Amino acid sequence: MPDPRARRGIRHPWPALLTASAAAVLAGAASVTAIGEWIADAPQRVLALLGFRPDPLTGLIRPPHATTVRLVLAVADGDALDRAIGDFLQERKAPAPAPAPSSERKAIAVDGKTLRGTRTANRAATALIAAMTHNGEVLAQRQIDGKSNEIPAFAPLLDGIDLTGAVITADALHTQHDHAAYLHERGAHYLAVVKRNHPGLHERIRGLPWRDIRLDHVERARAHHRDEIRRLKTAAFAHIDHPHARQALQVVRRRRDLGTGKLTIERIYLVTSLPPGAADGSELAAWIRGHWRIENQLHHVRDRTFHEDASHIRTRHLPRVMAGLRNLAIGVHRQDGHTNIAAALRHTARDHLRPLTALGLT
Repeated sequence: MPDPRARRGIRHPWPALLTASAAAVLAGAASVTAIGEWIADAPQRVLALLGFRPDPLTGLIRPPHATTVRLVLAVADGDALDRAIGDFLQERKAPAPAPAPSSERKAIAVDGKTLRGTRTANRAATALIAAMTHNGEVLAQRQIDGKSNEIPAFAPLLDGIDLTGAVITADALHTQHDHAAYLHERGAHYLAVVKRNHPGLHERIRGLPWRDIRLDHVERARAHHRDEIRRLKTAAFAHIDHPHARQALQVVRRRRDLGTGKLTIERIYLVTSLPPGAADGSELAAWIRGHWRIENQLHHVRDRTFHEDASHIRTRHLPRVMAGLRNLAIGVHRQDGHTNIAAALRHTARDHLRPLTALGLT
């Protein structure tokens, strides 16, 4: 991470300021003010471990003021920070790793999020796009150009990630010919949703003789006061109007509300570059369902636990930087085996040394 400050007048080391901010967010700090309060309350030993220097006359470490933290984070390089966080999470060895999935392929979800609290009368809200493994680790994040959308940011987002053999999942916005060709060049496969924004492709896949195609996978679940049955069918073909597509998929979801008894049926169509036999029905179903973990395990947690959408942080790079630090906290806690991030933050906040331990500083 490059130090964004001018050399003259520097009192606190840049690595110490950034690490202290990360540690505070791991302990549940949801704002720059809260980060400053966590640093101000930190014992001398913790400040020394973070890298702050003692006063040569008194020997005491004076923590930085919250205003200093705000000014420094506001000019931090968001791209460099997100790359550093992604590299750290990929290289970090979790003390209690989650059980390995049945498939050896790495599944990565790509999705965007708008920071609603950053919108003003004269400026659109800050929008970010992230890539997250289906296990909950954020690998990369980028800010979307305010005059564009997620589509041009797709390839730059994934450029720094090893995609060899991976399966990339995304919503229908990213079912683009350029994206499919890019992933093929990178040695990855895609699992792309097809909706009516691609009318020709959608009608061709919807018109396949699905009634005559055998069922590949079925599962039943009961949650959120509803009973759900999901059925998956796959159809191989020699050619279809989408680069490197090898199979089409149909998912039929039947949901019955346990309170009202109302039944809803939804049909979803997808294409994938995976050849027949490369993955069975249960793996395909797990990847389709697992894509929404980026909503449930990342975006929802940032909104509900860190109150991201309610935050009115708007100064320069601060919205992007705070989002990156939240990604770091969520990723570290998930690697450490925590499924309830709010409980993990409360546990970490009870001891100033705990976030340092999680970051490998003790």
